[in-house]
Amino acid sequence: MARLFGTDGVRGTANREITAQLALDLSVAAARVLAEHGAFEGHRPRALVGRDPRASGEFLSAAMMAGLASAGVDVSDVGVLPTPAVAYLTSATGADFGVMISASHNAMPDNGIKFFARGGHKLPDDVEDEIEEHLGADYELPVGADVGRITRYDDEAERYMAHLLISLPHRLDRLHVVVDAAHGAASEVGRQVFWRAGAKVTLIGATPDGLNINDGYGSTHLDTLQAAVLENGADLGVAFDGDADRCLAVDHTGAIVDGDQIMGVLAIAMKASGRLERDTLVATVMSNLGLIQAMERHGISVQQTAVGDRYVLDAMRRYGYNLGGEQSGHVILLGIGTTGDGVLTGLHLAAQVAQTRRSLADLASEIVRLPQVLINVKDVDKDAVDSDEGVQAEVAAVQGELGGSGRVLLRKSGTEPVVRVMIEAGTAELAQLQAERLATVVTDRLAL
Repeated sequence: MARLFGTDGVRGTANREITAQLALDLSVAAARVLAEHGAFEGHRPRALVGRDPRASGEFLSAAMMAGLASAGVDVSDVGVLPTPAVAYLTSATGADFGVMISASHNAMPDNGIKFFARGGHKLPDDVEDEIEEHLGADYELPVGADVGRITRYDDEAERYMAHLLISLPHRLDRLHVVVDAAHGAASEVGRQVFWRAGAKVTLIGATPDGLNINDGYGSTHLDTLQAAVLENGADLGVAFDGDADRCLAVDHTGAIVDGDQIMGVLAIAMKASGRLERDTLVATVMSNLGLIQAMERHGISVQQTAVGDRYVLDAMRRYGYNLGGEQSGHVILLGIGTTGDGVLTGLHLAAQVAQTRRSLADLASEIVRLPQVLINVKDVDKDAVDSDEGVQAEVAAVQGELGGSGRVLLRKSGTEPVVRVMIEAGTAELAQLQAERLATVVTDRLAL
């Protein structure tokens, strides 16, 4: 049986895989497991519950809160807020845990459930596994005054925005920023916080109706932001996804600035000001070789992890680093936030433009991305990819031919029945040629 929890909570089609009953069962199981771990010793438990604006979030959050209250947990309903806001507020308010109802960048029909432990960090895998094991168990629920109470809080967005603004190293006065909120959870917060930081704000993708989240706007549809930046003559644009835990950008020429370049710009600035812990950036194995080369030129080490922001965060917490993230735009500024935060990332990126008086295009030019080709090979035994001698010999041969000017990454997908072949090279043509060559060998050797 497949594991219910993925790398970012439980996710699927709302009202099919992600049902009100599942939300109810997960809430009761989570309350019981966390109680068994001693999370509530000596006090009445309290949880925060937030959601993005998609329609299914209304009934899923209601089911989640009902389940928690029935299990004796007091619930603070913070309504529609970004995922990182829920993580921050879980920590700032001293809540025992937090819950976010969102499917992030997925299309509207999907939804998901994500838990945060005390302090605003994601639950460890083993605790998620215990919650899954306890689903549907027959518990004796509290009665009378021992049932939980549900309280609605409408001012938590203000608390989150104040936290973001305090973290800024420089105001954004005289900057013109286009903010694309993906019709998602940051539709109001995104506009307000950039405006309060001093920027002139052109807002797009900020009229959520429960059905239009991520539809033609946001970090998965950057063409809309590119057009808006050029049309308005803005200095830059930032795009969030549905729950605003990621940020991608566009410079004044309309060129895309991806997560690798954003991390590079922030790392260089933080090192220069003495704020980059141990002069190290944490990135995944999917980050572009151009980022690693740029960091070397600036005396910054790069520690690489498996794909997934939870693995980036784990390395950061374990070794004391404070900047990390993914090419997709999940950027973690540990010490300010506890998870990827798109709004925070966008603010700090814009602050570098304002402080240096250099364009984003100029700042991002420090990180020259190598052409990268990714091929997903289907209908093969993905579990054999690391042990097949023929495949590994071909990997070594390709890497040898590329030398230090390119890179080979071959890995099995953790979410799909495919092997991912990724090649970086000096030219797009060479990257495509070598990727197709290696994909053919994988197909021939590992075909089912």
